[in-house]
Amino acid sequence: MEIKDSVALVTGANRGLGLAFSRALIDAGAKKVYAAARDPRSVTLSDVIPIKLDVTSAADIVRVAAECADVTLLINNAGIAGGGSLLDSNSLQTLKDELNVNVFGTLEMSKAFAPILARNGGGAIVNMASILSWLNIPGWSTYAVSKAAVWSLTNGLRNELAGQNTHVVAVHAAYLDTEMTKHVAVSKTDPKDAVRLALAAVINGQKEVMVDGLTAQVQQGLSSSVYLGIPGG
Repeated sequence: MEIKDSVALVTGANRGLGLAFSRALIDAGAKKVYAAARDPRSVTLSDVIPIKLDVTSAADIVRVAAECADVTLLINNAGIAGGGSLLDSNSLQTLKDELNVNVFGTLEMSKAFAPILARNGGGAIVNMASILSWLNIPGWSTYAVSKAAVWSLTNGLRNELAGQNTHVVAVHAAYLDTEMTKHVAVSKTDPKDAVRLALAAVINGQKEVMVDGLTAQVQQGLSSSVYLGIPGG
């Protein structure tokens, strides 16, 4: 599908990657961009329509689906990262919180907007996965569990929505230069570059996006003996 003249809804649109998506969509000629955030007053970008949305709220999702029935492109960007070890005393609650936003929020938004996209010609859904869909590293353990689920969820949605001509894209990245990674002293990718690649995937019908070289390397390694655990590999 084309970005020009599309009607997009971006979750978590008030900062970081969501803000970059909103800007890029406007610059690419989207006819309308709904910028969703828990506090719509935090959406300061001009030329967008601020929308109040907590993706863990069923009532919010129902209301937003009714208000935004012209959407042709859904960007499921909203996400949280609690951090910590799986063996921490509070790890269960941390994981529940991350699953509620990252996985169940993505699923419920996709379910609510699937019939809308179908009525509007099919359109596309973009889900933010991660390099941690395939890795689990110290300090990001519960988050990695949630992103592995996002990847599987995205694959399932792609299969189930193909019949209504809805294209579903998974975007994988290592460290993006956003609020979520401000405490991590590593090389980071500009969110603008991630958005550029994600929107190109929507236009070109690409299923998955590897934003950076490290992510591409890990993805390619999934079929290697290292990841399969083959003795002597």
